[in-house]
Amino acid sequence: MNKTAYTIDAGDHSLASYIARCTQLAMCLEVSANPKPGNIDRYHDYEDTRYEHFLSSAIAVHPVIEKASSNATGVGRYIRSAVIESARWQKGGNTHFGALILLIPLVMAAGRILRDGDTFTIEQLTESAFEIVSNTNSQDAVDFYSCFKAAGVRVNPVEEYDLLKRSAIDEVKEKDITLYELMKIARGYDLIAREWVNCFKGCALCSEMLIDCMKGRIYFQNLKEDINNVIVFVYLKMLSQNPDTFISTKYDYETAIYVSGKAKSIIEKMKDENVDFNNILPLIEDLDKELLEKKINPGSTADIIIAGLFIVMLTGVRF
Repeated sequence: MNKTAYTIDAGDHSLASYIARCTQLAMCLEVSANPKPGNIDRYHDYEDTRYEHFLSSAIAVHPVIEKASSNATGVGRYIRSAVIESARWQKGGNTHFGALILLIPLVMAAGRILRDGDTFTIEQLTESAFEIVSNTNSQDAVDFYSCFKAAGVRVNPVEEYDLLKRSAIDEVKEKDITLYELMKIARGYDLIAREWVNCFKGCALCSEMLIDCMKGRIYFQNLKEDINNVIVFVYLKMLSQNPDTFISTKYDYETAIYVSGKAKSIIEKMKDENVDFNNILPLIEDLDKELLEKKINPGSTADIIIAGLFIVMLTGVRF
């Protein structure tokens, strides 16, 4: 992992304000990037969820992010509060639920580290976030369960602590199951839960890849100069490496594997030809069209991109 030390400059504003703006910018940049195969962007909406719903959600969570950045406990409570605020300001349903599960611990970690100084490494940030989630309790789990209805999140039935059963919360309380323990149970079939258990390694990898592209260390013509293309490239790269569990939940694992394979074939073509990024855009647009027509959206990959962009914004790297 990159051990570069980054120094933040919050200007004349508070640390909490700086962290919140990094969060909001990450959420807005991700949803604006195009073409991002299968997902909503500035040019593509779904029937019930629009680009503007995502922008509304990103703006709405600001006060919750500020509060979370000032605390090192209450992960479940802050995820729940952010989900409720998101739902209060738009009618498009689940916009940023998965992203908030990643962002809240990272935000809390950023606040804890930077209260003692203005320098951090990505490794320090993710390790601190892991320590925070490792110390969650059963109340965090209860708060987390209670926000699924507000978020309108699709879930599959499971054997343990099934979200589709009303008795799940009582069972969590009775057995004193922590939110981290629930994530450990879910890590085999959920990419976001896996990030919690694996010390947010995917988020760190994503942020480092974004930084490398923005600084020209991963080079394709018309990549470094264009933040949109950087996000699209890293999105494809992450999708090619990890079958999207949102697709698995909505469809099946075979569909998720198929989509990852399509993304990988585009990435490989770029490597083989060392092409101008703009020349590869028609292939990305074709995949985008296919997935949109089939209503296949790699939502978990988008959540990882948001977390990665948050870390990038926090480091002070700009476009």
